[in-house]
Amino acid sequence: MSSTIPSPAVPAALLARDLTPSPRPGCPFNALRVRLRGVNLRPTRQRVALGWLLFAKGDRHVTAEMLYDEASRARVPVSLATIYNTLHQFTEAGLLREVAVDGSKTYFDTNVSDHHHFFVEGEEKLVDIPGTISVGDLPIAPEGMEISRVDVIVRIRKSG
Repeated sequence: MSSTIPSPAVPAALLARDLTPSPRPGCPFNALRVRLRGVNLRPTRQRVALGWLLFAKGDRHVTAEMLYDEASRARVPVSLATIYNTLHQFTEAGLLREVAVDGSKTYFDTNVSDHHHFFVEGEEKLVDIPGTISVGDLPIAPEGMEISRVDVIVRIRKSG
């Protein structure tokens, strides 16, 4: 993919009916279609359009509502239910990481590596914590289970 950050608007060509791979190497839409096929997801118009909105801006954290607003501004005809379904499909396929905050708000992270987060109270914003965090004294998983990952969310707010 190109090192330049594409415009958030979804080009009209993306919404065209023909989703066959582009013969042009380096085409970001072709790369996205190949990426979707690589995780056994059919590259439908809506998945490609939402994938473009999600991944074209680098690593970031979005909620379904945030992505719905972006899709609406980009004139991508998609329902909020489809957004939720697509985000969950991308998560199950390993393209996104789900981060639950308070059990009431879920963010989807385009950075699927092991890392932790700051949650900025008042701004409702999730930010990656740079570096590593040491987490000790983990409980022993019940028999037949194993710990798959540990998520640390550190809540921060403006001082004063």
